[in-house]
Amino acid sequence: MKIIDFHTHIYPDKIAEKATDAIGKFYDIEMDRVGSLDGLLKYSQRAGIERCVVHSVATSPQQVQRINDFICESVNAHPDRLSGFGTMHQDYDNKLEEVDRCLKMGLKGIKLHPDTQAFNADDERMLEVYDYLQDKAPVLFHCGDYRYDYSHPRRIANICKMFPRLTVIGAHFGGYSVWEEAVEYLKPLDCMLDTSSSSALMEEGMFERMIKTYGADRLLFGTDFPMWDSTEELSRFMSVPLTDEEREKILWSNAARLLGY
Repeated sequence: MKIIDFHTHIYPDKIAEKATDAIGKFYDIEMDRVGSLDGLLKYSQRAGIERCVVHSVATSPQQVQRINDFICESVNAHPDRLSGFGTMHQDYDNKLEEVDRCLKMGLKGIKLHPDTQAFNADDERMLEVYDYLQDKAPVLFHCGDYRYDYSHPRRIANICKMFPRLTVIGAHFGGYSVWEEAVEYLKPLDCMLDTSSSSALMEEGMFERMIKTYGADRLLFGTDFPMWDSTEELSRFMSVPLTDEEREKILWSNAARLLGY
């Protein structure tokens, strides 16, 4: 069965170790892997993952173009293994020009992390981006964290309602560490969700329950590399009793459709 990992992070080699450590400190998780391109390719190949969607996050406006160029260069170096999402920052000038440049370079969407970027997901500064991307490309949001309100599921729900033709993807089942609240806000809406950074943290039985609650048609498999080992994440997913059709949708065909494969 073919597999796409829809949620991975990579950083330039010279800052990969530092960036990975910073993520670990932000989430108070010990990081055993470095988020380098070579590291991702090694871990994903070991897990039997055919393709990874790679992204990184700009924590200042000055980083936006540099990060987008890096993601594009990485994808172009490994077009058979990688697809990329660009980044945007709420204080970046000429947002639509840069988003358009990302799409013309072949990137498949935009990834935002409101918590680390310190903006509300439904902030008016970003609405033009969401509007522009309707019918064009998806936006993948980091969603949820009991410590912050920036990416609360209700904000993602607001975006879904304001922009009904935007493909919204809520990472971490739509609400990292606030999964039940995510169900309340997002289950009734037309959005996708990924499975990343959930299976290792949820109480027993919850991972399976979330998959069943949302259904295979709305889910994308993701590991959140380098936070988690690709093989271990896949193993936890494979332990959930699903039909072959459900498993194929989550591991491959839903993602392939969004990516245009």
